Amino acid sequence: MNVHIRFSPAEQAAFLQAEIDGEYPDARGRFGPYGGRYVPETLIPALERLTRGIREYLYRDDFQIELIDQLKTWVGRPTALSFAPQLSAAWGANIWFKREDLAHTGAHKINNAIGQVLLAKRLGAKRIVAETGAGQHGVATAAACARLGFPCVVYMGAIDMERQAPNVGRMKLMGAEVIPVIGGDQTLRAAIDEALRDWVSDPGETFYVIGSAVGPHPYPWLVRELQSIIGREARAQFIAQQGQLPHAVMACVGGGSNAIGMFHAFISDKSVQIIGVEAGGRSPALGQNAASLSYGWPGVLQGCYSLLLQDVNGQIQETESISAGLDYPGVGPEHALLMAAGRVHYESATDADSLVALQECARLEGILPALETAHALVGAKQWAQTHKDHHIIVCMSGRGDKDMQTLQRSLIDPLSATPGS
Repeated sequence: MNVHIRFSPAEQAAFLQAEIDGEYPDARGRFGPYGGRYVPETLIPALERLTRGIREYLYRDDFQIELIDQLKTWVGRPTALSFAPQLSAAWGANIWFKREDLAHTGAHKINNAIGQVLLAKRLGAKRIVAETGAGQHGVATAAACARLGFPCVVYMGAIDMERQAPNVGRMKLMGAEVIPVIGGDQTLRAAIDEALRDWVSDPGETFYVIGSAVGPHPYPWLVRELQSIIGREARAQFIAQQGQLPHAVMACVGGGSNAIGMFHAFISDKSVQIIGVEAGGRSPALGQNAASLSYGWPGVLQGCYSLLLQDVNGQIQETESISAGLDYPGVGPEHALLMAAGRVHYESATDADSLVALQECARLEGILPALETAHALVGAKQWAQTHKDHHIIVCMSGRGDKDMQTLQRSLIDPLSATPGS
Protein backbone atom coordinates (compact mmCIF):
# COMPACT_ATOMS: atom_id res chain seq x y z
CA MET A 1 0.00 0.00 0.00
CA ASN A 2 1.33 3.42 -0.91
CA VAL A 3 -0.55 6.43 0.48
CA HIS A 4 1.93 9.30 0.25
CA ILE A 5 0.74 12.71 1.29
CA ARG A 6 -0.09 14.62 -1.89
CA PHE A 7 1.31 18.13 -2.29
CA SER A 8 0.47 20.84 -4.80
CA PRO A 9 3.22 22.29 -7.01
CA ALA A 10 3.13 25.45 -4.89
CA GLU A 11 3.64 23.43 -1.70
CA GLN A 12 6.48 21.49 -3.30
CA ALA A 13 8.19 24.71 -4.36
CA ALA A 14 7.79 26.15 -0.85
CA PHE A 15 9.29 23.02 0.73
CA LEU A 16 12.27 23.10 -1.60
CA GLN A 17 12.94 26.80 -1.08
CA ALA A 18 12.78 26.39 2.71
CA GLU A 19 15.21 23.48 2.45
CA ILE A 20 17.60 25.52 0.30
CA ASP A 21 17.31 28.47 2.69
CA GLY A 22 18.26 26.29 5.66
CA GLU A 23 14.92 26.59 7.44
CA TYR A 24 14.63 22.85 8.11
CA PRO A 25 14.36 21.46 10.64
CA ASP A 26 12.09 24.09 12.13
CA ALA A 27 11.72 24.82 15.85
CA ARG A 28 9.57 21.69 16.28
CA GLY A 29 12.13 19.51 14.55
CA ARG A 30 10.05 19.22 11.40
CA PHE A 31 11.14 18.86 7.80
CA GLY A 32 7.90 20.13 6.30
CA PRO A 33 5.27 17.63 7.46
CA TYR A 34 7.86 15.03 8.52
CA GLY A 35 10.11 14.60 11.54
CA GLY A 36 9.21 15.81 15.01
CA ARG A 37 9.62 14.14 18.36
CA TYR A 38 7.42 11.23 19.48
CA VAL A 39 9.06 9.80 22.60
CA PRO A 40 8.29 9.02 26.26
CA GLU A 41 8.19 12.07 28.50
CA THR A 42 11.29 10.83 30.34
CA LEU A 43 13.39 11.41 27.23
CA ILE A 44 12.28 14.98 26.55
CA PRO A 45 14.86 16.55 28.95
CA ALA A 46 17.68 14.51 27.34
CA LEU A 47 16.58 15.52 23.84
CA GLU A 48 16.28 19.15 24.88
CA ARG A 49 19.75 19.01 26.45
CA LEU A 50 21.13 17.50 23.26
CA THR A 51 19.43 20.16 21.12
CA ARG A 52 20.90 22.92 23.27
CA GLY A 53 24.29 21.20 23.15
CA ILE A 54 24.27 21.08 19.35
CA ARG A 55 23.48 24.78 19.17
CA GLU A 56 26.04 25.66 21.82
CA TYR A 57 28.98 23.49 20.75
CA LEU A 58 28.69 22.08 17.21
CA TYR A 59 29.43 25.32 15.37
CA ARG A 60 31.89 26.78 17.87
CA ASP A 61 35.42 27.29 16.60
CA ASP A 62 37.04 25.18 19.32
CA PHE A 63 34.68 22.25 18.73
CA GLN A 64 35.13 22.42 14.96
CA ILE A 65 38.92 22.56 15.35
CA GLU A 66 38.86 19.41 17.48
CA LEU A 67 36.43 17.64 15.14
CA ILE A 68 38.38 18.57 12.01
CA ASP A 69 41.61 17.40 13.63
CA GLN A 70 40.08 14.00 14.44
CA LEU A 71 38.63 13.73 10.92
CA LYS A 72 41.98 14.59 9.35
CA THR A 73 44.49 12.74 11.52
CA TRP A 74 42.43 9.77 12.68
CA VAL A 75 39.56 9.22 10.23
CA GLY A 76 41.69 10.02 7.16
CA ARG A 77 39.69 12.84 5.57
CA PRO A 78 39.35 14.07 2.95
CA THR A 79 38.51 10.75 1.32
CA ALA A 80 39.39 10.39 -2.35
CA LEU A 81 37.19 11.09 -5.34
CA SER A 82 38.11 8.30 -7.75
CA PHE A 83 37.27 7.95 -11.43
CA ALA A 84 36.19 4.41 -12.40
CA PRO A 85 37.50 3.99 -15.96
CA GLN A 86 36.59 0.35 -16.53
CA LEU A 87 33.03 0.67 -15.24
CA SER A 88 32.65 3.88 -17.20
CA ALA A 89 33.64 2.10 -20.41
CA ALA A 90 31.33 -0.82 -19.64
CA TRP A 91 28.29 1.22 -18.56
CA GLY A 92 28.55 4.22 -20.89
CA ALA A 93 28.74 7.19 -18.51
CA ASN A 94 31.62 8.61 -16.48
CA ILE A 95 31.41 6.93 -13.07
CA TRP A 96 33.10 8.54 -10.08
CA PHE A 97 33.29 7.18 -6.53
CA LYS A 98 33.36 9.26 -3.35
CA ARG A 99 35.51 6.83 -1.39
CA GLU A 100 33.98 6.62 2.09
CA ASP A 101 35.17 3.02 2.09
CA LEU A 102 38.67 4.46 2.63
CA ALA A 103 37.70 6.20 5.87
CA HIS A 104 38.87 4.66 9.16
CA THR A 105 36.76 1.59 10.08
CA GLY A 106 35.70 1.22 6.44
CA ALA A 107 32.57 3.32 6.00
CA HIS A 108 31.00 6.76 6.30
CA LYS A 109 29.66 5.93 9.77
CA ILE A 110 32.83 7.16 11.47
CA ASN A 111 32.10 10.80 10.50
CA ASN A 112 28.97 10.76 12.62
CA ALA A 113 30.30 8.57 15.44
CA ILE A 114 33.33 10.68 16.26
CA GLY A 115 31.27 13.87 16.08
CA GLN A 116 28.58 12.57 18.42
CA VAL A 117 31.05 11.13 20.93
CA LEU A 118 32.92 14.45 20.99
CA LEU A 119 29.58 16.13 21.67
CA ALA A 120 28.83 13.60 24.42
CA LYS A 121 32.14 14.54 26.04
CA ARG A 122 31.17 18.23 26.02
CA LEU A 123 27.80 17.38 27.55
CA GLY A 124 29.33 15.41 30.43
CA ALA A 125 28.05 11.94 29.48
CA LYS A 126 29.55 8.93 31.29
CA ARG A 127 28.71 6.08 28.91
CA ILE A 128 27.70 5.58 25.28
CA VAL A 129 25.02 3.31 23.84
CA ALA A 130 24.45 2.64 20.16
CA GLU A 131 22.61 0.33 17.82
CA THR A 132 23.87 -1.24 14.62
CA GLY A 133 22.56 -3.23 11.66
CA ALA A 134 25.39 -4.01 9.26
CA GLY A 135 27.81 -3.44 12.11
CA GLN A 136 29.63 -0.46 10.61
CA HIS A 137 28.00 2.08 12.92
CA GLY A 138 28.74 -0.18 15.87
CA VAL A 139 32.38 -0.49 14.84
CA ALA A 140 32.64 3.26 14.29
CA THR A 141 31.09 4.03 17.69
CA ALA A 142 33.29 1.47 19.44
CA ALA A 143 36.34 3.03 17.78
CA ALA A 144 35.30 6.58 18.72
CA CYS A 145 34.66 5.52 22.30
CA ALA A 146 38.06 3.83 22.51
CA ARG A 147 39.65 6.97 21.08
CA LEU A 148 37.95 9.27 23.59
CA GLY A 149 37.85 6.98 26.63
CA PHE A 150 34.15 6.06 26.95
CA PRO A 151 32.60 2.72 27.88
CA CYS A 152 30.44 1.56 24.98
CA VAL A 153 27.42 -0.74 24.70
CA VAL A 154 26.16 -1.72 21.23
CA TYR A 155 22.81 -3.42 20.61
CA MET A 156 22.64 -5.63 17.54
CA GLY A 157 19.93 -7.94 16.23
CA ALA A 158 20.74 -11.64 16.49
CA ILE A 159 20.21 -12.12 12.74
CA ASP A 160 22.56 -9.26 11.94
CA MET A 161 25.15 -10.60 14.38
CA GLU A 162 25.20 -13.86 12.46
CA ARG A 163 25.53 -12.30 9.01
CA GLN A 164 27.99 -9.62 10.16
CA ALA A 165 30.17 -11.71 12.49
CA PRO A 166 33.47 -10.00 11.53
CA ASN A 167 32.13 -6.65 12.68
CA VAL A 168 30.97 -8.13 15.97
CA GLY A 169 34.52 -9.29 16.57
CA ARG A 170 35.91 -5.86 15.68
CA MET A 171 33.60 -4.14 18.16
CA LYS A 172 34.62 -6.47 20.94
CA LEU A 173 38.32 -6.03 20.20
CA MET A 174 37.85 -2.28 20.63
CA GLY A 175 36.31 -2.79 24.05
CA ALA A 176 32.58 -2.52 23.29
CA GLU A 177 30.00 -4.75 24.91
CA VAL A 178 27.83 -6.17 22.11
CA ILE A 179 24.38 -7.22 23.29
CA PRO A 180 22.36 -9.52 20.98
CA VAL A 181 18.72 -8.59 20.51
CA ILE A 182 16.59 -11.71 20.23
CA GLY A 183 13.17 -10.04 20.31
CA GLY A 184 11.18 -8.51 17.45
CA ASP A 185 12.60 -8.95 13.97
CA GLN A 186 16.14 -9.41 15.38
CA THR A 187 17.52 -6.79 12.96
CA LEU A 188 18.12 -3.03 13.06
CA ARG A 189 14.61 -2.01 14.13
CA ALA A 190 14.76 -4.28 17.18
CA ALA A 191 18.27 -3.05 18.02
CA ILE A 192 17.07 0.57 18.00
CA ASP A 193 14.18 -0.36 20.31
CA GLU A 194 16.61 -1.86 22.82
CA ALA A 195 19.01 1.07 22.65
CA LEU A 196 16.11 3.45 23.30
CA ARG A 197 15.05 1.39 26.34
CA ASP A 198 18.59 1.57 27.70
CA TRP A 199 18.67 5.35 27.19
CA VAL A 200 15.27 5.82 28.86
CA SER A 201 16.58 4.04 31.96
CA ASP A 202 19.45 6.54 32.38
CA PRO A 203 19.01 9.63 30.17
CA GLY A 204 21.18 11.77 32.42
CA GLU A 205 24.56 10.05 32.16
CA THR A 206 24.03 7.95 29.02
CA PHE A 207 24.44 9.37 25.53
CA TYR A 208 22.73 7.54 22.67
CA VAL A 209 24.69 7.71 19.42
CA ILE A 210 22.16 7.12 16.62
CA GLY A 211 23.78 5.87 13.45
CA SER A 212 21.40 7.10 10.78
CA ALA A 213 19.35 10.19 9.94
CA VAL A 214 16.31 8.83 11.77
CA GLY A 215 14.78 9.05 15.23
CA PRO A 216 13.42 12.00 17.20
CA HIS A 217 14.61 15.57 16.75
CA PRO A 218 17.45 16.59 16.91
CA TYR A 219 19.04 13.36 15.59
CA PRO A 220 18.14 13.67 11.89
CA TRP A 221 19.53 17.21 11.95
CA LEU A 222 22.67 16.24 13.90
CA VAL A 223 23.48 13.27 11.68
CA ARG A 224 22.97 15.37 8.56
CA GLU A 225 25.32 18.06 9.82
CA LEU A 226 28.04 15.55 10.67
CA GLN A 227 27.70 13.57 7.43
CA SER A 228 27.36 16.55 5.09
CA ILE A 229 31.16 16.67 4.87
CA ILE A 230 30.81 13.88 2.27
CA GLY A 231 28.96 16.04 -0.23
CA ARG A 232 30.94 19.19 0.52
CA GLU A 233 34.19 17.37 -0.19
CA ALA A 234 32.83 15.61 -3.29
CA ARG A 235 31.49 18.85 -4.76
CA ALA A 236 34.76 20.73 -4.24
CA GLN A 237 36.86 17.79 -5.47
CA PHE A 238 34.84 17.35 -8.66
CA ILE A 239 34.98 21.05 -9.50
CA ALA A 240 38.74 21.04 -8.86
CA GLN A 241 39.26 18.03 -11.14
CA GLN A 242 36.74 18.76 -13.89
CA GLY A 243 35.98 22.47 -13.65
CA GLN A 244 32.24 21.87 -13.49
CA LEU A 245 29.51 20.24 -11.44
CA PRO A 246 28.62 16.58 -12.01
CA HIS A 247 25.43 15.80 -13.88
CA ALA A 248 24.19 13.55 -11.07
CA VAL A 249 24.97 12.23 -7.60
CA MET A 250 23.70 8.94 -6.20
CA ALA A 251 23.72 7.02 -2.93
CA CYS A 252 22.04 4.04 -1.34
CA VAL A 253 19.26 4.76 1.16
CA GLY A 254 18.34 2.78 4.26
CA GLY A 255 17.78 5.14 7.15
CA GLY A 256 19.61 7.60 4.94
CA SER A 257 22.80 8.93 6.56
CA ASN A 258 25.32 8.45 3.73
CA ALA A 259 22.72 9.67 1.25
CA ILE A 260 21.79 12.86 3.08
CA GLY A 261 25.51 13.45 3.64
CA MET A 262 26.14 13.23 -0.10
CA PHE A 263 22.98 15.04 -1.24
CA HIS A 264 22.89 18.06 1.06
CA ALA A 265 25.66 20.05 -0.63
CA PHE A 266 24.00 19.64 -4.04
CA ILE A 267 20.38 20.49 -3.23
CA SER A 268 20.63 24.07 -4.46
CA ASP A 269 22.48 23.02 -7.66
CA LYS A 270 19.51 22.75 -9.99
CA SER A 271 21.58 21.26 -12.81
CA VAL A 272 22.54 18.22 -10.69
CA GLN A 273 20.20 15.24 -10.59
CA ILE A 274 20.02 13.62 -7.14
CA ILE A 275 19.06 9.97 -6.93
CA GLY A 276 18.64 7.65 -3.94
CA VAL A 277 18.46 3.87 -4.27
CA GLU A 278 16.64 1.74 -1.70
CA ALA A 279 16.70 -1.99 -1.02
CA GLY A 280 14.20 -3.66 -3.35
CA GLY A 281 14.78 -7.08 -1.79
CA ARG A 282 13.02 -9.87 -3.65
CA SER A 283 9.93 -8.01 -4.89
CA PRO A 284 7.69 -4.95 -4.34
CA ALA A 285 5.40 -7.03 -2.11
CA LEU A 286 5.08 -5.90 1.50
CA GLY A 287 7.58 -7.83 3.62
CA GLN A 288 9.86 -8.63 0.69
CA ASN A 289 11.80 -5.37 0.48
CA ALA A 290 13.03 -2.44 2.59
CA ALA A 291 12.06 0.42 0.26
CA SER A 292 10.11 2.83 2.48
CA LEU A 293 10.15 5.76 0.04
CA SER A 294 9.09 3.58 -2.87
CA TYR A 295 6.38 1.56 -1.15
CA GLY A 296 5.73 3.11 2.27
CA TRP A 297 3.19 5.53 3.68
CA PRO A 298 3.29 8.03 6.57
CA GLY A 299 3.43 7.02 10.20
CA VAL A 300 5.44 7.18 13.41
CA LEU A 301 8.34 4.87 14.19
CA GLN A 302 10.97 5.21 16.90
CA GLY A 303 10.28 8.86 17.64
CA CYS A 304 9.83 10.23 14.12
CA TYR A 305 7.01 10.82 11.61
CA SER A 306 8.16 9.66 8.19
CA LEU A 307 7.41 7.10 5.47
CA LEU A 308 7.18 3.55 6.79
CA LEU A 309 6.54 0.05 5.53
CA GLN A 310 3.27 -0.83 7.27
CA ASP A 311 0.03 -2.65 6.60
CA VAL A 312 -3.46 -1.14 6.26
CA ASN A 313 -3.82 -1.24 10.06
CA GLY A 314 -0.64 0.75 10.61
CA GLN A 315 1.37 -2.25 11.83
CA ILE A 316 5.06 -1.97 10.96
CA GLN A 317 6.10 -4.88 8.76
CA GLU A 318 9.26 -6.91 8.74
CA THR A 319 11.60 -6.11 5.88
CA GLU A 320 13.83 -8.17 3.66
CA SER A 321 17.16 -7.27 2.11
CA ILE A 322 20.44 -9.00 1.48
CA SER A 323 22.02 -5.87 2.95
CA ALA A 324 21.85 -5.62 6.74
CA GLY A 325 22.49 -1.88 6.64
CA LEU A 326 19.43 -1.18 4.47
CA ASP A 327 17.11 -3.61 6.24
CA TYR A 328 14.94 -1.03 8.04
CA PRO A 329 11.20 -0.29 7.63
CA GLY A 330 11.51 3.53 7.74
CA VAL A 331 13.58 6.38 6.39
CA GLY A 332 14.90 9.70 7.64
CA PRO A 333 12.37 12.55 7.53
CA GLU A 334 14.55 14.79 5.38
CA HIS A 335 14.50 12.19 2.62
CA ALA A 336 10.69 12.08 2.83
CA LEU A 337 10.69 15.86 2.46
CA LEU A 338 13.11 15.85 -0.49
CA MET A 339 10.90 13.36 -2.30
CA ALA A 340 7.78 15.40 -1.49
CA ALA A 341 9.52 18.53 -2.80
CA GLY A 342 10.43 16.74 -6.02
CA ARG A 343 14.14 17.48 -5.59
CA VAL A 344 15.37 13.90 -5.16
CA HIS A 345 14.26 10.89 -7.17
CA TYR A 346 14.16 7.62 -5.26
CA GLU A 347 14.14 4.15 -6.78
CA SER A 348 14.97 0.63 -5.64
CA ALA A 349 17.34 -2.18 -6.61
CA THR A 350 16.78 -5.88 -6.07
CA ASP A 351 19.10 -8.23 -4.19
CA ALA A 352 19.95 -10.10 -7.40
CA ASP A 353 20.84 -6.98 -9.39
CA SER A 354 22.91 -5.66 -6.49
CA LEU A 355 24.97 -8.84 -6.37
CA VAL A 356 25.76 -8.54 -10.07
CA ALA A 357 26.72 -4.85 -9.78
CA LEU A 358 28.94 -5.62 -6.80
CA GLN A 359 30.84 -8.25 -8.77
CA GLU A 360 31.20 -6.00 -11.80
CA CYS A 361 32.70 -3.29 -9.60
CA ALA A 362 35.08 -5.75 -7.95
CA ARG A 363 36.23 -7.27 -11.24
CA LEU A 364 36.53 -4.07 -13.25
CA GLU A 365 37.81 -1.64 -10.61
CA GLY A 366 39.47 -3.76 -7.93
CA ILE A 367 37.08 -2.31 -5.35
CA LEU A 368 34.81 -4.59 -3.31
CA PRO A 369 31.88 -2.38 -2.25
CA ALA A 370 29.56 -3.03 0.64
CA LEU A 371 26.26 -4.66 -0.25
CA GLU A 372 24.61 -1.38 0.70
CA THR A 373 26.68 0.52 -1.87
CA ALA A 374 25.97 -2.15 -4.48
CA HIS A 375 22.36 -0.93 -4.58
CA ALA A 376 23.57 2.53 -5.60
CA LEU A 377 25.75 0.91 -8.27
CA VAL A 378 22.64 -0.67 -9.78
CA GLY A 379 21.10 2.78 -10.00
CA ALA A 380 24.27 4.20 -11.57
CA LYS A 381 24.37 1.41 -14.14
CA GLN A 382 20.77 2.07 -15.15
CA TRP A 383 21.30 5.85 -15.24
CA ALA A 384 24.40 5.45 -17.41
CA GLN A 385 22.43 3.66 -20.13
CA THR A 386 20.55 6.86 -20.97
CA HIS A 387 23.25 9.42 -20.08
CA LYS A 388 26.20 8.55 -22.29
CA ASP A 389 29.38 10.48 -21.44
CA HIS A 390 27.69 12.31 -18.53
CA HIS A 391 29.32 12.42 -15.09
CA ILE A 392 27.83 10.77 -12.00
CA ILE A 393 29.29 10.57 -8.49
CA VAL A 394 28.32 7.50 -6.47
CA CYS A 395 28.84 7.51 -2.73
CA MET A 396 30.97 4.44 -2.04
CA SER A 397 29.50 4.29 1.45
CA GLY A 398 31.55 1.34 2.69
CA ARG A 399 33.75 -1.57 1.80
CA GLY A 400 32.51 -5.11 1.36
CA ASP A 401 34.91 -7.09 3.54
CA LYS A 402 32.18 -7.33 6.18
CA ASP A 403 29.85 -9.01 3.66
CA MET A 404 32.04 -11.94 2.61
CA GLN A 405 30.02 -14.51 4.57
CA THR A 406 26.80 -13.31 2.95
CA LEU A 407 28.42 -13.21 -0.49
CA GLN A 408 29.76 -16.73 -0.15
CA ARG A 409 26.29 -17.98 0.78
CA SER A 410 24.48 -15.93 -1.86
CA LEU A 411 26.58 -16.78 -4.89
CA ILE A 412 26.77 -20.18 -6.52
CA ASP A 413 30.42 -19.45 -7.15
CA PRO A 414 32.15 -16.38 -5.65
CA LEU A 415 33.99 -16.04 -8.99
CA SER A 416 30.75 -16.18 -10.98
CA ALA A 417 28.39 -13.28 -11.74
CA THR A 418 25.41 -15.59 -11.32
CA PRO A 419 23.41 -15.00 -8.12
CA GLY A 420 22.53 -18.05 -6.09
CA SER A 421 19.08 -18.98 -4.83
